[in-house]
Amino acid sequence: MGKDKLRRFEENKTFPNLFQASYDEVFQKDHPLKGLWKQKVFGNENPLVLELGCGKGEYTLALARRNREVNYIGIDIKGARLWRGAKTSQQEGLKNVAFIRTRIELIESFFAPSEVNAVWITFPDPQPRKENKRLTSARFLERYLNFLVPHAQIHLKTDSRSLYDFTREVVRGWPGMILLESDPDIYNGKRMPDDPVITVRTFYEKQFLEQGKAITYLKFSTGNLSRVNPEEA
Repeated sequence: MGKDKLRRFEENKTFPNLFQASYDEVFQKDHPLKGLWKQKVFGNENPLVLELGCGKGEYTLALARRNREVNYIGIDIKGARLWRGAKTSQQEGLKNVAFIRTRIELIESFFAPSEVNAVWITFPDPQPRKENKRLTSARFLERYLNFLVPHAQIHLKTDSRSLYDFTREVVRGWPGMILLESDPDIYNGKRMPDDPVITVRTFYEKQFLEQGKAITYLKFSTGNLSRVNPEEA
């Protein structure tokens, strides 16, 4: 492991808004802040929005700058990437930003029922050979339903057309879920210039655009928060 990465890991321990928990600490156990993020971390009752697989936190930070009356938490397993987001938020004095280092598979250990208002999933691994590991699979959506408020919105941005198509079919086949927006190319000139879907670009998104890839976007609502798995309906 390089010295720079080790330095970042050490600095991560000093950030008051970066929370790290080992696998054993949260596997089938509740994190101490579960149900208390708004009160104990942000000190308010503002809406709470998550970015899953946030990487360096570009989306988390950009949304937090635009919406100071909303709390944002970026989640990723890569500590060296989270370092950038946590450090930037401290340098800018953003009080409505926090980060969690954990696996998305353990996310239910961190959030209580109806604690989260919305979710962004930005350029996740499309997992071409492992459908149940996709962050928009029924397996993961079931997890999110356990902590989302009724009628919460979930946003997906991806360069993977296969993941886009897969997710759209999952949503259409899920009782109670509502597909709000489906765009196979967000840079087709039809969006308003200040739309955060196009004005906020992650590191990977810029790379994909340089490669000539179309960036897709889905927005859907959880409806009345039915926890019925579509495969069992």
